[in-house]
This record gives sequence, structure tokens and C-alpha cells, in this order.
Amino acid sequence: MLRSLDIRDMLLIDRLELEFAPGLNVLTGETGAGKSILLDCLGFVLGWRGRADLVRQGADQGEVTAVFDLPAAHPARAILQDAGIEVDDDELILRRINGGDGRKTGFVNDRRVSGEVLRHLSAVLVELHGQHDDRGLLNPRGHRLLLDDFAGLDLSGIRAAWVARRKAREDLTAAEAQLAKARAEEDFLRHAVAELDDLAPVAGEEAELDIRRRGMQAAERIREDVAKALQMLGGAGAEGAMLDASRWLEGAADRAEGRLDAPIAALSRALIELGEATSGVEDALSAMSFDPAALDAAEERLFALRGLARKHDVLPDDLAGLADELRDRLHRLDAGEETLIALQRQAEQAEAAYHDAAEAVSQQRRQAAQRLDRAVMDELAPLKMERAVFTTRVTRGDAGPDGIDSVAFTVATNPGAPAGPLDKIASGGELSRFLLALKVCLARGNDALVMIFDEIDRGVGGATADAVGRRLKRLAQDAQVLVVTHSPQVAALGAQHFRVAKRVEDGMTSSTVTALPGDQRVDEIARMLSGDRITDAATQAARALLDG
Repeated sequence: MLRSLDIRDMLLIDRLELEFAPGLNVLTGETGAGKSILLDCLGFVLGWRGRADLVRQGADQGEVTAVFDLPAAHPARAILQDAGIEVDDDELILRRINGGDGRKTGFVNDRRVSGEVLRHLSAVLVELHGQHDDRGLLNPRGHRLLLDDFAGLDLSGIRAAWVARRKAREDLTAAEAQLAKARAEEDFLRHAVAELDDLAPVAGEEAELDIRRRGMQAAERIREDVAKALQMLGGAGAEGAMLDASRWLEGAADRAEGRLDAPIAALSRALIELGEATSGVEDALSAMSFDPAALDAAEERLFALRGLARKHDVLPDDLAGLADELRDRLHRLDAGEETLIALQRQAEQAEAAYHDAAEAVSQQRRQAAQRLDRAVMDELAPLKMERAVFTTRVTRGDAGPDGIDSVAFTVATNPGAPAGPLDKIASGGELSRFLLALKVCLARGNDALVMIFDEIDRGVGGATADAVGRRLKRLAQDAQVLVVTHSPQVAALGAQHFRVAKRVEDGMTSSTVTALPGDQRVDEIARMLSGDRITDAATQAARALLDG
């Protein structure tokens, strides 16, 4: 509910503070007094795009503050949470400043916000209805939502069916693309798997082969030198000469008086070391022995492993895993046909389930449309539009999460006349009454919502104006209603009455808004009935309207 509106230096208003009441609030005044200024200012603080020249002439800036009640479950709280604004109580304060240079600055509970945040809040705080209301009932894009709300439709089932249908289609499309890709590379896969299976690579094999090959290559390079050394050591030369020298020295030792004992001992030791060296070289030479074919086989295997790894752009140790992966892709290719058939079946089932849900929702919408048409026609008769025909058209549209229907409200002002959109067929006064009748039928209890009707009773009077007023009062039982009116019948039904007047003081024109107590309210309604000269009959008629 809108609790208060504070306006400073905006248009023709220098300072204005208004306190609104629950129920029906009416604003009256002579033509040109500035009733629309209040709506302009309220729209400004709500972030609506409107006229740019809002600052009062001679003022540096203009400012509007609106205070709303904010119950715990109000949808505005979710918007505030998304904007990072905490609300600890049940009061929401919107404030917006219009600088003299045209710059606009908005605040929510003293937290600076963008105009977009204000507009999001306005969508759940206020509904504006009038002859140029293209954001509400006149906007065909919202007609299906309004019909669904009127019907009380639960769309969770069809939305779940839509999600399942979309997923089934996506899974089928992905499987088809994957199978097509697999078929395109089938020859490569089969050749690659056969090649890998023939080689049968083992993880860690490359390093082991490299070590073995290096060892055999090293042995091959030094074995010839070792063999020559063994030949020299094992031949008759060195050992034979040493043995001959030892025999000759031993034969002369008796006559040498001990001078040959040390050389003979050294020769004996040398012969022993020579034998050990020969034996060690023989052992080393034996260890270096290998089959040249084994070296060739190791090199060939290593070359094959590395060549295949380069071909597939992987490490040699990853070849075994690659073989498993390619075999799995071949398996999926072989099983792909069966998988594709299963997914096609699932997609068909999901399509059928969505179609059934959509048809069920369409049936509910068509039934609700008939009920809505009857309800609106019942409301039109008291509004002196009994010859008009209102029709809710439910036609086939594009499939979506809410079904396959397109909904549009159409009217024909006379039987047999072609039907068309509300704003194209109905005249200004007729359109206002259509909107009121439709809103009465569509309205659901929402005491946190503010509904504004801007001269919706234009062009009507007498019993018709009374019917308009009583429907506005009925709406006000479940929501706060603000109505700008020229009709005394409507004004008399208000729970609170404001009079808008224009005055000129010191050459400056300004508008004032006054909450009227009982006696002044009688005078205002009498003025609306008789004009500037209030007669006794008009006063009595005004009292009768207020008492009625």
C-alpha cells in the first residue's frame, strides 16, 4: 500500500505531503488543476520514463519521496535482495531527485540505486490503468498470463514436460552428431586399433628398451679393444718371457749371494697378477657378448613405438591407453545404432507427453476464456456497453514452457462488427470501461498492490458513472485504489477524497492538493454536479450521493 507521497519543487508543486488510506482514494479538481501532476510525480519516483521538464521553474532541483507498506511476503523483497538492499522492517522508502541539469538520482531506503531497480520495484508495487496503458491490460504479450491467473492454472506439469522434451531432443541431436563423427572416422579407427593391437605396446616398455639398447651399443663399441687386450695377455709373449726370465734368474740365484731373491719374488707376484688380469678380462669379454639380432630387434621395437606415438601425438607410454580409448570408440560406434534408436524413442515419448500436457492446458485455457468472456460481458451491461462483445481468443502459437497457445483479448463494439484489439477498436470512453470490466474480473486479492486509474470514467455519467464507481470500490476491497475522476458518482464512493486546485500567487502558478473532510467533500461533489455556482439542489444531491 502507498502510505505517503512527498513532493518538492516538481512541476507546479512547491511542497506537498499526502497521506493515503487503504481502499478507494479519489482525486478531483477542475480541468487543468494539475491532477495528472501527482501521477507524473509518482511515476517519476518509480523510475517510469516520462517528461523531462519536471523541476519547478526557479528551483535548483526537484524531489519526490514515496513510502510503501511492505508485508513479509511481498515480491518486492526478492527484488531488493537481488539489488543487495536489506529491509529490516515493513516500510519501503523510495526517493528520487531530479537535478536542474536533468540528472536523476534514485534511492531505496537511503541506498542509491539505478532507475532500472526502481522500475523493477514499480512492476510489483503499482498498476496503472488508463486510456494509454500499454504496459498492462492493453499489452497482448501479457494476456496469456492474465488468463492463466484467472483460470488458476498450475503450469508446473507442462513446464516439466517442456524441460524433458528439450533434454530428449538435445540428447538425440548430440548422439546423432557423435555417431556421424564416428562413422566419418570409422576406417581410421579400425586401422589404428589393428596397428596398435599388432604392436601391443606396454606402459614403461620404451624406457626399458632404451636402457637395453644403450647397453648393447656400448658393449659393441669396446668389445673389440677388450678382445685384443685379452689376446695380448693370453698369448705366449708376456707370460712366456716372464717365465723364461724367472727360470734363468732362479738358475743363477745360488751364485748371486741373495741379490736376485727380490727380483725373483717380484716376477712371481707379477705372474699371479697377470693371471688375475687375464681372468678378469675374459670375464668382462664374456659379459659383453650379445646377439646382434637382439640389438636389431630392440632398435626396431623402439623405433616402432616412438613412430606410432608421434603419429597419434601421444607419449609412447600412453599408447596402451590410446588403444583402449580407440577400441571404446569403436564399441560405441557399433552400439551407436541401438543407442540412437533408443534416444529417438525417448524423444518421441517426450514429444507426445509435452503435446498431451499442452493440449490439456489449452483445453483449460479455452474453458477459462469462455468463463472470462461471460464475466466481462456481465460487467459491461451495467456500464452501458451491453451491445459490445468481448472475446478471449486462444489460438495456436509457438511451443514453449507454458504451452502452445497465443492469447489475445479482442472486442467488437457492436454485434456483427469485426473484432480487434482493445486499443484499436474501442473509443476512449469505451476503452476505459472495457479496462475496468476486465480488471474487475481478473482482480485477485492483493492488499499490498496499488492500482491507479487515470480518468477511467471519462465520457460517462449518471447510472453508468455510478456503476464505474461501484466497481472501483469493489476492487478497493482487496487492494488500494487511486482514481483521478471527474465523476461525482465515483468521487462519492471514495474512502478518502483529495481536491487538486491551481492558484496564482505573486505571478507564480502552483497546484495544491487538500484532503477533504466531510463538509468540504459535500461542497466539492456539489461543484462537480453544478459547476462553479453551487446550488442547494446540488448540495442535497451531493449529500445523497455520499449517503448512498
